[in-house]
Order: sequence, then structure tokens, then C-alpha cells
Amino acid sequence: MPLSLNEIRTRAAVFASEWADAYDEDAEAKSFWDGFFRVFGQERRQVAMFEKFVKKLNDKQGYIDLFWPGKLVVEHKSKGKNLDRAYDQAADYFTGLKAAEYPRYIIVSDFARMRLYDLDHDSSHEIMLAELPEKVDLFKFIAGYEQTQYKEQDPANIEAAELMGKLHDAMLATGYEGHALEVYLVRLLFCLFAEDSNIFEKYQFQSYIEDRTATDGSDLGSKLAELFYVLNTDPAKRLTNLDEQLNAFAYVNGKLFEETLPPAAFDRKMREQLLECCSLDWSRISPAIFGSLFQSVMDKEKRRNLGAHYTSEKNILKLIKPLFLDELWAEFEAIKAYKNKGQRSSAMNKFHDKISELRFLDPACGCGNFLIVSYRELRLLELEVIKQQLNDQFSIKDGNSAGYANVPVSNFIRCDVAQFYGIEIEEFPSQIAQVALWLMDHQMNLRVSDMFGQYFARLPLRSRPRIVHANALRTDWQSLIDPIPWQKREQVFDYIMGNPPFLGHQWRNEEQQNDMHFVFNDSKRAGRLDFVAAWYRKAAQYINLYGLTKVGFVSTNSIVQGEQVPIMYSDVFNKYKCHIYFAHQTFKWSNEARGNAAVHVVIIGFTALRTESSRLFIYDSINNNPIEIPTSNINSYLVASNDILLSSRSKPLHGLPEMFKGSQPTDGGHLILEKDDYDFISQTEPELIPFIKKYIGAYEFINNKYRYCFWLKEAPSELLLKNGVLKERLKKVTEFRNSSPTASVRRYSKLPSLFTQDRQPISEYLAVPEVSSENRDYIPIGYLSKDVICSNKLQIIPGANVFIFGVLQSKMHVRWAYTVGGKMKSDFSYSPSVYYNFPWPENPTDAQKKAVEEAAQGVLDTRAKYPGSSLATLYNPLTMPPDLLKAHQTLDKAVDKCYRKEPFADERERIEYLFGLYEKYTSGLLAKATKSMLRQSK
Repeated sequence: MPLSLNEIRTRAAVFASEWADAYDEDAEAKSFWDGFFRVFGQERRQVAMFEKFVKKLNDKQGYIDLFWPGKLVVEHKSKGKNLDRAYDQAADYFTGLKAAEYPRYIIVSDFARMRLYDLDHDSSHEIMLAELPEKVDLFKFIAGYEQTQYKEQDPANIEAAELMGKLHDAMLATGYEGHALEVYLVRLLFCLFAEDSNIFEKYQFQSYIEDRTATDGSDLGSKLAELFYVLNTDPAKRLTNLDEQLNAFAYVNGKLFEETLPPAAFDRKMREQLLECCSLDWSRISPAIFGSLFQSVMDKEKRRNLGAHYTSEKNILKLIKPLFLDELWAEFEAIKAYKNKGQRSSAMNKFHDKISELRFLDPACGCGNFLIVSYRELRLLELEVIKQQLNDQFSIKDGNSAGYANVPVSNFIRCDVAQFYGIEIEEFPSQIAQVALWLMDHQMNLRVSDMFGQYFARLPLRSRPRIVHANALRTDWQSLIDPIPWQKREQVFDYIMGNPPFLGHQWRNEEQQNDMHFVFNDSKRAGRLDFVAAWYRKAAQYINLYGLTKVGFVSTNSIVQGEQVPIMYSDVFNKYKCHIYFAHQTFKWSNEARGNAAVHVVIIGFTALRTESSRLFIYDSINNNPIEIPTSNINSYLVASNDILLSSRSKPLHGLPEMFKGSQPTDGGHLILEKDDYDFISQTEPELIPFIKKYIGAYEFINNKYRYCFWLKEAPSELLLKNGVLKERLKKVTEFRNSSPTASVRRYSKLPSLFTQDRQPISEYLAVPEVSSENRDYIPIGYLSKDVICSNKLQIIPGANVFIFGVLQSKMHVRWAYTVGGKMKSDFSYSPSVYYNFPWPENPTDAQKKAVEEAAQGVLDTRAKYPGSSLATLYNPLTMPPDLLKAHQTLDKAVDKCYRKEPFADERERIEYLFGLYEKYTSGLLAKATKSMLRQSK
């Protein structure tokens, strides 16, 4: 147990006085440092500190005055010597050290002065020896008061996971597998953390392995079994003649070591691997992200992209801050600002009671990332509450840890891991989540110790998070709560959060399909929803039953686009009377790890209570930081607008020409010709040339490429029967269609020369690619000849005039398509419903329409100046010709003026205006006027 900071200050004053006149490095340095470390309650031998000879970069022998592997190097000089040179000398020693031995700190001293370098933070502090009692905080890491740094990614996390991965593989190779292996590794993980974070004594676990096990590893398994038994046994119930080194381990409890596991067998290499794990400084490992990294070592495929499978803290905070954290901090600051001390104290005590009774659930918790970060943030808030309470009760000012010496700070700690619940379908992650929460609890207890100068720990473990290994979609979430008799408030989950599985409807397995049916048992349309929607439905049902629970989920962005939106609204939000009160529009859910796993997601927060103001976070780029927009309402498309659902229409909203997909061959590729095939057949089968046409899909359209197809609608029967090349291809089409599970396709096996879906226009048509890149400012659309066969990867509008082209090519339409259309990742995915529901300008004048037509023709004419350039090149923001950009800007202004006189400030204003206009049109007020306007434009 670390000494209190007050005790350290007392010892430091005595030490500084005793060594005030020291001078000679050779005669007195060793005694000086022995005394210095005793100030902090450490003996050099107890923490494996020693002198060390190393080979420096110039191959000369170097001598480290004091070496604490992985922690500290000390270089001492006689009084008055140059400390800069002493630092350079200490740094030279690094070349003779192993990577795992590199220290975080360097101390150089000449008795009178001490200079501390923190290499992790690139900082240094110099003090006079006489100042040591006042500056002991700088050196408190020696006593064990180590502050954890929370980073999105620290190489130490990767290194630790890789080392555990090697040990996992070695144990697996011996036949130790399954549940036993998973529990065993979790226990080792706990022990590694424990000896670097003051749960155990420093190096206690490592020393036990080194001192009590054979170097060949033959007895390591049995010795670890003894240790696990001891860690689960109250000291009062341990054997009286138990090995002294074993008996020194703390009683952990918490059921972590309760289960009896099969004995494991180790060898020399496996023992060395475990000791290599011990050599890391595990206090640097963040439980918030290590859990998922550790889980990934179980899967060699995942390990190749180690680090790509966890959720970064930055992204977790995007959810938990608007869900509960911002609100709690605002409430705390409001209470703290009370002028009346009595009122402030009373309100702060009630607030403290409130936060200590909150309950949090992650119903797809994985390794517990959301729970761990939420618990940490709750404890940080509680520390500020406690400081204010102590200030009010004992007049102790913030930052004066000496003032807390006689205050039982541990009595004020009320928040604990028992407030946190999780459900996880896989067993191993659920075990990691529980242990990681305990480790975070201990790290926060060290923060308490650091802040108040009193050691605080919760051992043995008595409170435990409730992490259940179960299928969340088949579990009654309320059943997880064990009622607490003395709590007066309703005992339900206050906050439900997490990032449930990212699976589209087409990727679900049979069990997941059954789960969807179980949750959406009264909905016929739920089969089109992403898997995450089942968690929304369960959460909405919970809100409907238990009241004011608030929910926040990370989700694939497809649930706020296209056909899923009306289903989500009617079968989830509207059915259970829930409202969206905060949301993040689409952004890239990624991290800084190698293999960076990026998914395009949204965050949606919802509850039963309709709030006066909602918080919408928008992104001008999916990679940028969000901008918060206060709004009165957020609809199901995550737009600041009224609750509007786009209708499923078979005809355009405004009497426009219809849009539909191009033709589909369903031929196994046998009616389609690549360029080489076309060239060969043109030379060898000239009679087939009249029946081969250019064939184009979205990719070819955008990239100025062509394929070819047999278009045999008017081919004579003799040709179909006699031409060998054609006959063989049609035979293969027949075979392919006969093997189809779709009846309509099988019927077309009797007509192998025809496309199964022929929608080829008889006149020029406008083509819109079904999918195009998010990186373009405009969706590239254009006209194609009736002689070019368009595939089903193009949406087409036969007979579309230049006014229609102009509006569809404008930013007004692009913003609409991006918001309400589907997405492939974050790319545009265009369907007729986007076009059919688009709110066209309301009664533009003839002059305005003419301006659009002229500007649209200007875009087409400018494109024509670059006949060798594809649309991909012309519309790439990096290569777009300036005159084409200017032509589009002219078109955008012309289209904007058809909607209103004032320019739109940004894209958010555009989409909000369009939703308002859609609401107006669909109310029937302007139907006649709109149809009349569009007829005049034809």
C-alpha cells in the first residue's frame, strides 16, 4: 500500500535536511539514493532497482548509477556538475537496453539539484533539494501514484495484445482450449495489471514466477493454480503454513478466481513468454481499449489487423456526452454556482446520491468499451462533487491535498461498478468486460489516492458489474436488475447505450433472421432492416414499459436512408412514442490503429420525453469534427425538420416523366461481351455485328468505357440456330437460367436470346448511375443514345428535357439525394424513390426556367470540350476543369433562384428548406400549381 502524500512530505523534509551538505558523488551517492527512495516507501531491492553495466552506441562500457527496468534511470554527479551532460549520458545508455526495459523517467542530480525528465510527455522539472517536501508530487510515481494517460491508441496496447496472442497460441497448441483457455487468459491479464497498479506489490507476480517456478516451465501450471486458489481465499481461511511469498498476495474475490480450471502445462518458451508479458508496464494500458484488442488475439485473422476492432474513446464520447454526461456536468456546475452555502451543500449531496444510483446498460457490450469509459467519466465527475462537498464541509480549497489528511475521503466514494450492466452473446468478451471494469475501478481509485493523498482501494472485490453472457434480443433486460431495498426511486435503467452489430439484412445468418422475427413479430416489413434495428425496437419497448430511460446507439447509416426510414419510424419510434433528442449525422467510425476499420455510421439518441431543444451534430466532411446545431426537432432522416416520411411512390410527385432501371440480362454473362470478345467476333463472325450493341452500366458510364451485348430482339431464327458462337452462348444462358431459384428467371430459359427485363427506351434518355462516389460534389448524369443498351445499374428517364437535367444536376438535388437516398458505405445510392419524392421548385417564372435551361446546356457544352475525359475525371474535385466548375456554379445559382430569392447559406439550410417544401406539397395545397408548372417545362 503506498504511503500517503502527507507522510511522504514529512519524510522528504527530514531527507532534505540530512543531505543539505552532501558533495562527493563517489562516496555518498549510493546512500543518498537509498535514502531518497525510502522517502517514498521503497527499498531498491524490493522494486528490482540496481546498478547496471551496458554497452553504449560507441561500443564502450557504460555504468548506470540506478536502473529500474521500464520505469527509471538515475545518473548522479558531484555537486556543481553540469546536469545537461548528465542527461546526455543517461540517454546514451538506452542503446544497451531491451525495448521492454526503456524507462519513462530519467532523474539527474548533483545532490543540491534534482532534474526529472518525463519521456512520455516530453517534459522536465528541476528543483532544489530543499524544495523536495513541496514538490514530492513530481516524484510520486515512485510510491505508486501513477496517473493513467487515456489515449486513443498507445503502442503499448498493441504490444501487450501481441504478447498475449503469442501466449494464447502456445497454450492452444498444447490442447488447452475453449472456455478454460479464455478464463485462464483473463486471470493472467488481471495479474499483469495488478502488479503494475498497486493491487499487488510491484513485481510481486513476476517475482513469484521467477522465484517459485522451474526455468523449464514444467511446474508453472501447478504454481499458477496455487496462486489462483490463494487469490480466491480470504487470508483468515488460508493454510497456516502456506508459502510466505504466496500468502503475501491480496485476497481478490469477485468470483474471478472462483472456478476450478483444468491444469495447464507450460514449457520453457511459454514461461519466457509470460515473463515477457510481465516486463511491460501494464499501468500504461487502458482497460477502455485493451479489452477489444485482447479479444482480437483469439482470432488469427483479426490479429492481422490488430487494433482495427475496437471503438476509440473519442467516438465513445460522441455518444455518452449528449446521452448523459453533458447534462450531468451542467447540473453539477449549476449547483456549484449556488451562492448560499447551505443550499449548495444540500443540493450537492442530493446530486451525489443521484449519480450513485444511476444504472447503465449496454445490451451488446462486447468487451465493455462503452461501459468502461462511461464509468471512468462518472467517477471523474464524482471526484469534482466530492471536492466541492469537502470544500463546503471542511473549507478545504481545491488542489490542497494536505488539507484532506484527517478527512475519511473513502467514505465519500459512492459510485461503483455495480451500477453498470452488459449483455454479450459471446462468453469471452463478457468476461473481459467484467475484469476491465474492475481494472478501471482500480485506476480511478488510484486517482482518488493521488488527489487526496490517501491510499484508496476496493479489495477484496465486493461490488461487481452485472455482465451477462446471453442473447440480448431474447433476454428481458429488466431482469438483470437486482432491486436495492433502500432506494426510493424506480429501479430501472436510466441509460441504454452501445454499438450493436453492424449487419445489413442480406448478411444475417439463420439465427439472426429468427431473432429479427422474434423482435419484430408483428411487422411484415422488418426483413428489410439492418440487424441493429432489433436493438432499437427492444429499447423502444423498454422505454414504453418503464418511462424516461434514455437510449443512444451507434448504427450503420443505412437505417436513416431510403426504404428503412419509414419502417423504423412506424415500427419503432412512432409505435412506442419515442423521439430523437440528439443525433450525429453520417461520419466515419474509425480509429488510429493499423488496419484502421472504418464504417460509416450515425448516432441516434431517443427517449419518450419530447424535449424543447434537440442537439444535431453535422459534418461538413465525414472525416471532420462535428458542428452542433440546436434545433426544435430531429426527424428520422436526421434532419432538423418536422417528422416527415417520404412516401413509397410508383409515379413522380410532380407529374414528371418516369424513372426506372435499365435492362437486366440475368444471363450468367453469356450475352455480354468484353472489348476483346467484341473485336474477335467482329473479325470472325461478321454476320453478328448488326446484333451487337454498346452496353453500359454505372461504372462504364462514369469512366467513359463500354462493353457490348448481343441484342437479338430482331435477329432471324436461322441465325440463332446456325451460328456456332451464338448457339453455344445461348445454350449456356439456358442452363444458367434453369438453375435459378427464381421462377420468373426459369421461365426465360425458353427465351435465351432476350434479356429477362427489357426496358430499353426508344428515344434518347437521361442516365443516373445507381451508385457514385461520395467524393464528388455532383452526381454525374447525362444523356445516352437509344442505341446504347443501358444495364440495370443505371436509373433512366426517357424523354427528360434540359430543365429536368439542370435541376437534377444541381446542388439542391444532390443534397436531397445524399440525405434521403440509400448509401453504399457513404457513396450515393440512387433509386427512383429519390427522384419521385424530390420537391421541385414552386412556380418558377418562365425567365427562371429559361435561366436553368441555358445554364444546364452550358454544363453539357463545357463537358463536350473534353471529349477524351471521363465523367470520373471531370467530376473529381482535384481534376475538375475550372470552366466546368464555373458552369455548375452558374447552374446552381439559377436553380436556387427557382426556389427562393435569398441564397442558401449552407447544405443544412438547403435540406431543411426542401423538407419544408415536401411537407407543403404533400399536404395538397400546391398540387395543381406544381403540375401546371412542370407541364409548361416539357
